[in-house]
Amino acid sequence: MSARPVLAAFHFLTTLPLPGGHQLRDEDWGRATAWYPLVGLALGAILAGLDWALRRLWPPGVAAALLLAAWVALSGALHLDGLVDCCDALFAAVDRPRRLEILRDVHIGAFGLVGGALLLLTKYAALTALPGGLRPSALLLIPTLGRWTMTAALLRYPYARSGPGLGQKAQTGAGTGQLLIASAIALLTTALAAALGLGWAALALPLLTIALAWPTARWMQSRLGGLTGDTYGALCELVETAGLLALSVRL
Repeated sequence: MSARPVLAAFHFLTTLPLPGGHQLRDEDWGRATAWYPLVGLALGAILAGLDWALRRLWPPGVAAALLLAAWVALSGALHLDGLVDCCDALFAAVDRPRRLEILRDVHIGAFGLVGGALLLLTKYAALTALPGGLRPSALLLIPTLGRWTMTAALLRYPYARSGPGLGQKAQTGAGTGQLLIASAIALLTTALAAALGLGWAALALPLLTIALAWPTARWMQSRLGGLTGDTYGALCELVETAGLLALSVRL
């Protein structure tokens, strides 16, 4: 098996300084969708280690803020940018073609500014409330499920644009095999997180992911005529935030 699709997934979804970017082929980007959850698992492992170090140097609030900053930086703010663009486009009282134009606009509107700020605030608050014993396994699982959602949405919903785009490039050469690999990685990570301390809560998170992502993706499709690269990133951010909120509930 070629390592190029795995490298393509890491080059696309992270800012990690990995070699081999110049050797990637067009077909690697579609095959890379199988490995999106693996990218999430790797990012989660980095975040779990960083969280351990930060909480020994700073109070919980400061540590959570620095961890969240690293979370955004490791993905190059790719998914956060998608969420901000989606807020501007999906909530605008305009027709479908204009919404697609707004998604490509580099400027941030009021909806995007508020949506991005509220999401970061919610993630920060949930991180500070997350019990210490759950943090390592939660940080492994939640980014994995977020990127599993991206794979599923990319392969199960039509692309909204007729022209080229990052989402369309990722769809080329991707199919059911990629979704099966991605799902296997997500389920194995769920089992690992359950064994490391999350228990039954870990098993509930994939169900929560589906319950949130499926209707949200359908709603996005109704507004745009399909999905785009921005919507994939927005779904990832929403799933991550929902996972953090679910695990920080006080029962």
